[in-house]
Amino acid sequence: MIPKALVAASLNPIILSLLAHGEAYGYQIIQRIEQLSDGKLQWTAGTMYPVLHRLETKGLIESFWRPPESGPRRKYYRLTDKGRSALEVEKRQWLDVHALLLKLWGPELAFG
Repeated sequence: MIPKALVAASLNPIILSLLAHGEAYGYQIIQRIEQLSDGKLQWTAGTMYPVLHRLETKGLIESFWRPPESGPRRKYYRLTDKGRSALEVEKRQWLDVHALLLKLWGPELAFG
């Protein structure tokens, strides 16, 4: 399992990245993240929905209701243009951190 602090730091870029691939409803997002992480990230509705609401308040995503072919209607989420821009910023930041960690964990690092 991934520590809660790391999960909390990665919620925004993960959700934005997932929605960059298309619209999804809440439970679908939870399932897809668990699947893509090979079960290492297991979010609950209590974790994810506050993040979705915060992203929507910031204008990074928008929601809409859609009736399914069967069962109750579902609230779907999609990325906005502002969200796409925010995702590009998030990507650069995470890639910078990733590059630094690779250097720190590599055999060539030495002081002096």
